[in-house]
Amino acid sequence: DYRQIMNHEMCDSVTNYECYKGLYSSFNSLNLFEIVHSLLRQFESDPWALFPGAHPLSFVDNHDVTRAASILTNKKHIPILYALLFGMPGIPCIYYGSEWGAEGRKENGDAALRPCFTAPQKNQLTDWIASCAKARRGSAALCDGSFHSLVLQNQYCIFERKTANDRVLVAVNIGDTAVHVDFDAGAGRARDLITGQVHDFGGGTNLPPYFAAFWQIF
Repeated sequence: DYRQIMNHEMCDSVTNYECYKGLYSSFNSLNLFEIVHSLLRQFESDPWALFPGAHPLSFVDNHDVTRAASILTNKKHIPILYALLFGMPGIPCIYYGSEWGAEGRKENGDAALRPCFTAPQKNQLTDWIASCAKARRGSAALCDGSFHSLVLQNQYCIFERKTANDRVLVAVNIGDTAVHVDFDAGAGRARDLITGQVHDFGGGTNLPPYFAAFWQIF
């Protein structure tokens, strides 16, 4: 229970190891129930949630654990993992080098996890993470909004982040096939903060394979 050290009298934030494990494990087992359960347990607005409105430090790897690009069994999941990191409550943290997909396993020691890079190795993953960061920075809901699960299946989910003046639906499909989802979005259209594309909820919603979006309602 992070409330023992993360409160008004002690730490403003703590590293969220519960969700760290839930993130990579959910992708490797193709079971998003695991990470969404942790998010509900920590952030749902219901009275039983541990710390709704708090901002723990969210991460998918760091100096003490195997890097995300090494621990994920499907490399196509890497961009979606980072989208979920920036879409969920908390303060997202990127470990140096992982923004371009650097690998390293904990069992190989410190040198494997903490290499010296002589120059950046920017690629499509770098650009994707930068787009996710820009989207979050420009959305009050993604920075400070409440958390509410709208759709949850093993390989896809949609959840809501909301403040008084901003509402974003985070959609993820980690499967290799497209899915059609009928749900009440509470709105007609939205704009994806990552790509800028307009999304129409009329007639249901299609989630392509290996997909993530931050739909800001307008």
